[in-house]
Amino acid sequence: MTAGEPPAADDVVWGPEPPAPLVRPFLLTAGRIAGGDSLVPPIPIETQVIATDVGLATLDAFAFDQHRDIIMICRQPQSLAEIAAKLRMHLNVIRVLADDLRSDGQLALYVPQNGSARDTSVLRRVIDGLRDIPDSRGRVRER
Repeated sequence: MTAGEPPAADDVVWGPEPPAPLVRPFLLTAGRIAGGDSLVPPIPIETQVIATDVGLATLDAFAFDQHRDIIMICRQPQSLAEIAAKLRMHLNVIRVLADDLRSDGQLALYVPQNGSARDTSVLRRVIDGLRDIPDSRGRVRER
């Protein structure tokens, strides 16, 4: 390697953080955005998600690892914000993928009732989940 030449892929030494996923978010969602259909609003971030028996039975059949990862995380109920934080993916990508998995019968979504959005414990958990999502440099905010 000469000066000014980028290092070869084999020469790159990664720090403590793993490299960014090779599949870009717009490929996972086929360019779709959460709430892109004006008649259907995006899934609220506090929505609880759990894998169905169908989803668990088809773990080996997913085209993208991210679909399988969402199903695996959702063996126990998780909010969309928690899933995004745990998988280190953008919340809107998780919204689109979760809606796809729901329409295929692989996830069940439980949207909280209107009054629960005013519950401070729910809001605190959502805020904490959002803070756990790393920024574009892969850093998580301090609490």
